[in-house]
Amino acid sequence: MDSGGIRRRLALGMAVLAASGALALVAPGSAQAADGSCAGHRVKSLPFSTGTVQVYRSDGYVCAVTLTKNPGVRRSMSVSVQARGNRPVVDKGRYMHRAGPVTVHAGHRCVWVKGSVGGGSVSSGWILC
Repeated sequence: MDSGGIRRRLALGMAVLAASGALALVAPGSAQAADGSCAGHRVKSLPFSTGTVQVYRSDGYVCAVTLTKNPGVRRSMSVSVQARGNRPVVDKGRYMHRAGPVTVHAGHRCVWVKGSVGGGSVSSGWILC
């Protein structure tokens, strides 16, 4: 393929990406979490001693974030979501406010959600079946 063909395909790809981003910004009915991190509506809240895992669902996708009870202090935090039959998607590190969001396509499958802040943690078992 000549360099002109590569440039045309690259330009087409960038145009499609820009258009899809614009549609995502103006799509009606895409409720967001209060902190703007997950699309959809909250379906579960999993509290534990040092924080809470918020779980959202939208069009077959499940999204989760771990929120600390005491924001502002950098600490070890994690969140993971696993659709049954797949590997978990994990975000872990040292954060001040939240870990995540992590999103998986679950369809109609159950998911297992885990979260931790410092020494506290929660594990949901299979939910949203």
